[in-house]
Amino acid sequence: MAYRSHRLLALVGLLLVSAWAGRASAYLYWSFPNIAGAPVHGDEPGIGLPMPGATPAELQAHLLWNMRSGLNVAALQCQFSPILRTVPHYNNILNQHAKELTAAYKVLNGYFKRTGGKTWQTQLDQYTTRTYNGFSTMHAQLSFCDTAASIGREALSRRKGELWKTAETRMREFRNSLVPIGDLAFAVHPLVATRILPPLDPKCWDKKDLLKKKCAAAMPAAPVAALS
Repeated sequence: MAYRSHRLLALVGLLLVSAWAGRASAYLYWSFPNIAGAPVHGDEPGIGLPMPGATPAELQAHLLWNMRSGLNVAALQCQFSPILRTVPHYNNILNQHAKELTAAYKVLNGYFKRTGGKTWQTQLDQYTTRTYNGFSTMHAQLSFCDTAASIGREALSRRKGELWKTAETRMREFRNSLVPIGDLAFAVHPLVATRILPPLDPKCWDKKDLLKKKCAAAMPAAPVAALS
């Protein structure tokens, strides 16, 4: 009997570890909000700063640099939760995907040289600063940090030269995480019926203290209210 109990406890422990490994940051929410988004190419509204006249290669570099910037901000802002591992994720991404990120930055340099004229360096610096600032958040810190941790794990699972795939599939979600949203466990409240007291007029009650039909029929329906 004791042997079976130990086996059961071990199985439960294994299931809990497996569930935790699936989303190591799940403890931030009882029910994580759905902020998923469709894949993007870099020229969609709300993904990053406008890149007028950018080629597909320049837009891809733009996406990569936006994702890198967001993960960098997360490494700074999300240290309140070491288990998210936003700092080691970011550092490991820089190491693992250094060649692809360096190439992306060179492409961005080329874009601003081509479109910015004599002030291209200033425009590039402004672009970089504004991109970083665009990921700063306070009221949506939990969803931002949780999403950044998830993106970081996926980025590290990519082979070298394929980091852009994570940027295309996750950048809309990354941006959505910056919008304050509550835990879905508290987003939908059950409906409850409020009881209506019967009339207290003695004329509505018979000698056996039963409510007369005419008074019962006149009673309003019980309103339905949401728990807050």
